[in-house]
Amino acid sequence: MTQGLNGAPLLRYIRGPNPEQSLPMNAPSDLSMKCEDVLRVELEVFRQEHRDLDEAIRALQDMGRDQLTIQRLKKKKLALKDRIALIEDRLTPDIIA
Repeated sequence: MTQGLNGAPLLRYIRGPNPEQSLPMNAPSDLSMKCEDVLRVELEVFRQEHRDLDEAIRALQDMGRDQLTIQRLKKKKLALKDRIALIEDRLTPDIIA
């Protein structure tokens, strides 16, 4: 996530029809309410974050220390994997055989 001038995280926003309806992209909300384009963007963002966490975990493991941080990162990575699966399921149409 990029940082603003004061070092705080800079949030990206999804524009609604009215300015009052604009939400941060990472705001928790019902997947059924999001359009496919938004879901595809979120999917790519979550995949990149998942890859970044994988690299960070591997680097910490190579250094052989800070097991608590490694466990926390693994938990976050697993949560991202679950979120990615939910979005992929939402984007993939059901095929009834």
